[in-house]
Amino acid sequence: MPGPHRRHAMMVRPSREGAEEITSEESAQMVEAAGHFRVYLGAAAGVGKTYAMLSEAHRRLSRGTDVAVAFVESHGRKLTEDLVEGLEVIPQKMVDYRGSQLPEMDLDAVLARRPQVALVDELAHTNVPGSGRNQKRWQDVLELLDAGINVISTVNIQHLQSLADEVELITGTPVRERVPDWVVRKADQIELVDSSPEALRRRMIHGNIYPPEKVEQALTHFFRTQNLTALRELALRFLADETDEELLKRLDEHTPEVVWETTERIMAAVTPDPASEALIRRAARIAARLRASLDVLHVASEDGSGQRDRTAVDQLRELTEDVGARWHETRDNDPPAAITAFARQRQITQIVIGSSRRRRWQQLAGGGSNVARIIKAAGAEGIDVHVIAGPPVAGPE
Repeated sequence: MPGPHRRHAMMVRPSREGAEEITSEESAQMVEAAGHFRVYLGAAAGVGKTYAMLSEAHRRLSRGTDVAVAFVESHGRKLTEDLVEGLEVIPQKMVDYRGSQLPEMDLDAVLARRPQVALVDELAHTNVPGSGRNQKRWQDVLELLDAGINVISTVNIQHLQSLADEVELITGTPVRERVPDWVVRKADQIELVDSSPEALRRRMIHGNIYPPEKVEQALTHFFRTQNLTALRELALRFLADETDEELLKRLDEHTPEVVWETTERIMAAVTPDPASEALIRRAARIAARLRASLDVLHVASEDGSGQRDRTAVDQLRELTEDVGARWHETRDNDPPAAITAFARQRQITQIVIGSSRRRRWQQLAGGGSNVARIIKAAGAEGIDVHVIAGPPVAGPE
């Protein structure tokens, strides 16, 4: 599968028939020519995603950009329909399905028209069978991007594959249409269209979201205040994760002199000893309480003398992945320096280490207390250190 962002090389091309392998050279050419992708993300229907997309289209049109509506679903909302006025609309394809005529985006017509910017509503939509070569609208969007067409789209948080099951548990409503997370993360820009639960319910009552006959059922089921609050939190958390990842990417290019406490980031420093498993679990519990990310770092000696510990290290890596953390390895004969350097680079706010001594590390570092050195160096960076008590050789001393 392609990486989470468009700027990474895409090694497969999703299609109805499956993934088609392409060469690295072709992949690089595709990425270079690919259109820009913008997604308006919402917690639920009615927050104003389509309205925001159409408003952005009018702004771009006023600046001379060639904009066309590839597909917009107004759901009968007059304000949305009014915003379509003044924009070029590429004719939809009418598809006969089980005796009904259903509208679908005409992908080939959009490719032939080739606007600078195409508006494609409802990214998670499942195409009507027989309407085209792709099963999902997000696959259509990928074709437009590969053709160099910029795309603006919309999606609700419940349709993300990783969150759909959780949303079903929260709301009691099945989520039938889903989009892979990597497709949304591929976007150059993800913009949250936010609304408080109270404001959204008022819009529902005033008939600005669903027809009058559906309002009461919606308010007592999916649009209950507690459901909307939970969905809003999921959307905010997803966007925060995206922002955090983007920040770390920028910091890889330029590491600041001090740690920016924009959010909590936890790291655990481990050694190839069974007691490090408890250290990882403890760090994972700390991260979970703080709703923070967790990185686990293993520092090996530069001469590779620790290769005999490879099995133990691999087990620690597997445990790290099991608890949902990120595993890192580096080679350095000065573990405390390597740990603090990594923490600074990754903007770590809290380090978790073991309290007992590790003779090999003492010898490599030239003697002295490794724990004391980490605490001193981390303190100078404004990083908190948790020293976890445990049996001998539980972590770097």
